[in-house]
Amino acid sequence: MWSPPATLSLFLLFLLLGQAPPSRLQSLGTTKLRLVGAGSRPEEGRLEVLHQGQWGTVCDDSFALQEATVACRQLGFEAALTWAHSAKYGPGEGPIWLDNVRCMGTESSLDQCESNGWGVSDCSHSEDVGVVCHPQRHRGYLSERVSNALGPQGQRLEEVRLKPILARAKRQSPVTEGAVEVRYEGHWRQVCDQAWTRNDSKVVCGMLGFPSEAPVDDQYYRKIWNFKMKDPNLRLRSLAEKNSFWIHRVNCLGTEPHIANCQVQVAPARGKRQPACPGGMHAVVSCVAGPRFRPQKAKPGRKKPRAEQEPKVRLRSGAQVGEGRVEVLMNHQWGTVCDHGWNLISASVVCRQLGFGSAREALFGAQLGQGLGPIHLREVRCKGHERTLSECPSLEGSHNGCQHENDAAVRCNVPNMGFQSQVRLAGGRTPEEGVVEVQVEVNGVQRWGAVCSDHWGLTEAMVTCRQLGLGFANHAIKDTWYWQGTAGAGEVVMSGVRCSGTELALQQCQRHGPVHCSRGPGRFSAGVSCTDSAPDLVMNAQLVQETAYLEDRPLSQLYCAHEENCLSQSADHMDWPYGYRRLLRFSSQIYNLGRADFRPKTGRHSWIWHQCHQHYHSIEVFTHYDLLTLNGSKVAEGHKASFCLEDTNCPSGLQRRYACANFGEQGVTVGCWDTYRHDIDCQWVDITDVGPGDYIFQVVVNPKYEVAESDFSNNMMQCRCKYDGHRVWLHNCHTGDSYRANAELSLEQEQRLRNNLI
Repeated sequence: MWSPPATLSLFLLFLLLGQAPPSRLQSLGTTKLRLVGAGSRPEEGRLEVLHQGQWGTVCDDSFALQEATVACRQLGFEAALTWAHSAKYGPGEGPIWLDNVRCMGTESSLDQCESNGWGVSDCSHSEDVGVVCHPQRHRGYLSERVSNALGPQGQRLEEVRLKPILARAKRQSPVTEGAVEVRYEGHWRQVCDQAWTRNDSKVVCGMLGFPSEAPVDDQYYRKIWNFKMKDPNLRLRSLAEKNSFWIHRVNCLGTEPHIANCQVQVAPARGKRQPACPGGMHAVVSCVAGPRFRPQKAKPGRKKPRAEQEPKVRLRSGAQVGEGRVEVLMNHQWGTVCDHGWNLISASVVCRQLGFGSAREALFGAQLGQGLGPIHLREVRCKGHERTLSECPSLEGSHNGCQHENDAAVRCNVPNMGFQSQVRLAGGRTPEEGVVEVQVEVNGVQRWGAVCSDHWGLTEAMVTCRQLGLGFANHAIKDTWYWQGTAGAGEVVMSGVRCSGTELALQQCQRHGPVHCSRGPGRFSAGVSCTDSAPDLVMNAQLVQETAYLEDRPLSQLYCAHEENCLSQSADHMDWPYGYRRLLRFSSQIYNLGRADFRPKTGRHSWIWHQCHQHYHSIEVFTHYDLLTLNGSKVAEGHKASFCLEDTNCPSGLQRRYACANFGEQGVTVGCWDTYRHDIDCQWVDITDVGPGDYIFQVVVNPKYEVAESDFSNNMMQCRCKYDGHRVWLHNCHTGDSYRANAELSLEQEQRLRNNLI
C-alpha cells in the first residue's frame, strides 16, 4: 500500500486542520525542535521533535552533518559543528518520531527532509541522536523584526536620516533636526512636505532612536528654501523639478516602527506629468532625544517629577545600549513579561518609555536571558500611542503556561552619537580584543593614542566594549606587551579613567586633566577582550532567610577557619583552644541566570592550595558577608573563598559541567546553582562581639568584580536582622535590584556599600 512522504503528509494534515503549512519564519521556533540531555550549553544536546503535542527523539541512522545543519538552523543557530550518535546526551523518553532522516542541507526545517515518516522506526532510545551547533545565533532568531514586519515596500524603503540645515543643528550630536531623507532603491531622496504631519515625524524620530518629536518653525524653513531656490548657483531648483528627487507622499499613524509600514507614495500617479512636490519643500523634522543622549546641563534646585525619577520598566542583560529582557515594577517588585502576544508595537512603547526610539526587534523565548521572581504580564496588546507599558491592555502573567523561558525582550533604535568612531582595538588575535586606542583632543587637535592602565578595571572595560558595539567585557587587561598597537598611536592620551559603568563612551568617564601615567606607555597600555554573552550571578535570598541560625562553636574546632581569616580580630587574643565564638550561620545558593558560564578569572595553574582545609581557592574572595548597623556601619564581617565553585544543582535536562572533586574544573553553568551549606567552614559571620539590636545583614557576590557579569546590580543581597543576644531573625531578604523603584544604584554607589563606606 502506497503511503505519502512525510512532507506531503504534513501538508495534508494542515489542509485538514484548515491551516496553511508553516512558512520558513514560522518554523524557526522552539515549538518544533529542542536540545536536551547531558549537554549544559544551549547549542548542544539530544535532538527532540514536537509532534502531535508530544516530544520525541530522532534516531541516529543515516544522520550526518547535513541533517545536523538543518536542525541547528531551525533552532536558530548559524550552522552545525558536529553530531553525536548512540545517545551520547542520554536516552530520551516517549516516541522516536523520526528515523533515517536524509536532508539535502538546504531545507529550512527538519520535517522537510526525507524520512521513514512520523513514528516509523526500528530504533531504540540507545540510538538517540545529538547535535552540537555553532553557538552563534541567527540575528533575529525567535523575534519579530522590522525587516520581517515591513509592508510591501519594505525592500525598497530602507532607512532614513536627517540632513541638518541650520548651523546649530549641524553642531549637535546626535543630529535631532533637519530635512528628512529616505533611502529608496539605493539612493537618498527627500520627502515632500505636503500633507506631512507630526505622526510622520514621530515614526521618523523613532527610527533614528528618539522617543518623540517636536514642532518645527515651518515658516523659517520656508524662507530658507525660497532663498535657495532663487540662487542660480545652486542645483536645488533643477533637482526639485525631478520626480527622482522626491518621495511624493507619506501617511503614517504614528504607531509604526518603520516608515515602510506607512502608506508611502514614491511618485505621482502614472499619466500625471506635474512635479512630485509642486510648490512644496522638503519635510523638516525635529526630534527630542532621550535623557541619556542629551547634553548634560546641571540645573541645581530643579528636581524631576517622582514618576520620571522612578521608571516602572527596565531592560536587563542586554549586550548593547537599548536592548535587554523587559522587566516591569508591580507591587513594589520587579518581574518579567511573558512573550505571549509580544510584538513590535508593544516593544516600541517600552523603548520610547525608556528614552529610546521605536523597537527594531521584539524577541521571544528568553533570548536575552531568563529572569527570576514573578512574571507580571502576558498578552500585552499596545496600540502604539501609549506613553507607558502600564497603559496597555494585558493579562496577569503567572497563568496560562508562562514560564521564565518565555521572557520577552527587545532591541530598540538608539541615536547615533558618533562614539563608536572614537575608540578602536589594535593588535588582538580577533576583532573583539586588543589594546584600547581612543581619539581625544590634544592642544586643539584630534589625536589617536593609548589609555593608561593605572586603575583600569572591569567597569572601564565594560564601557569600552559597549562603545565599540561588542557587548560585554570579558577581561580588563593592564599588561598588553604581547599586542602591537597602531603605529603613531602609542602615546598615552588618556589616564586616570574612572567609569561608573553606565556611560556610553570612555570620553564621558572621569579622567585626569593633564595626562599622568605612572607606568608609562607601551606594554602597560590598557586592553580589553569583549564577548556578546556573559554570566550573571544572583543569590537565593529566600534560602538565606530560611536557613539562618546561631551556633556557639568551640575554638578547638576553628583552627582552620582562623587560619583563613574567617573569624573576627578579637579571636586572635583568646586563650586557644579554650572558649567559643558565636556564629551567624546560613546556607547560600547562587544562581547563574546569565547567558555564559561563570568561570574563575585564573586557570588552575594559578589557584592557591590551602593546606589546612586541603583544597584549592580559585577566587580568594568570592563572597562578602557583613553585618551592618541601620546607618551602614559595619559591626561584623565574613568572607567566602571559592574553594569549591561548582554545579551543585542543575534543572532537569542539564548535566553538571563543573565539579571540584579531584582538582576538577570550577565554575557555574548557565541555569545551574552553586550551593554552600550552612554547616561548612566559613559559611558564617562571627558576631561574638556584637550586642543585641536591629541590623542589616548583607551578602555581596563577586565583590571585587574579578569576573565579568552582564549585570552587577543584583550581586548584593540584604536582609533585616534582629538579634536579642540569644536568638536571631532574618526577614525581608531580597537582592539589591528586586524591590527598588528607581532603576539601580550607580556602580560607584554600590561600590561604597560593598566597602561599607556609608
